Amino acid sequence: MSLPSYPDSPYSAPPVSDHDSYGGQQPARTNGFAIAALVLGLLACLFFWTVVGGLLLGLLAVVFGIIAALRTRQGRAPRRVMAIVGAVFGALGLIGSAIVLVVAVSVFDSQEFKDFENCVDRANGQAAEDRCTEDFIDELSN
Repeated sequence: MSLPSYPDSPYSAPPVSDHDSYGGQQPARTNGFAIAALVLGLLACLFFWTVVGGLLLGLLAVVFGIIAALRTRQGRAPRRVMAIVGAVFGALGLIGSAIVLVVAVSVFDSQEFKDFENCVDRANGQAAEDRCTEDFIDELSN
């Protein structure tokens, strides 16, 4: 007694290897540059007030975002939107840091700040230094 035989299925099983049967290379499943751009861009937005953090992290996020977007355009990697969002966050961190830097330089280069430094240098005690600080804040708000 033999087992019944069934006709061969017209459908073949999918290939089990990770390469294309036509000899091409499959795109990567992840895009490390896009992930790095997004993480660095978020950190640049969070730490833009530290100037160095915003400038350095923002610049790296923009560069990695551009590299990742170019790789997705060439079809070598996925996650184009993540790359663009990371680059945009990096640019926002750069802009925020630039604004903080300009404001800080203008305050430290002002006549009011020079008067504050002179007042603190001449102060005899903590009460006099506190008075200098209050006068400086009043001058900045006017």
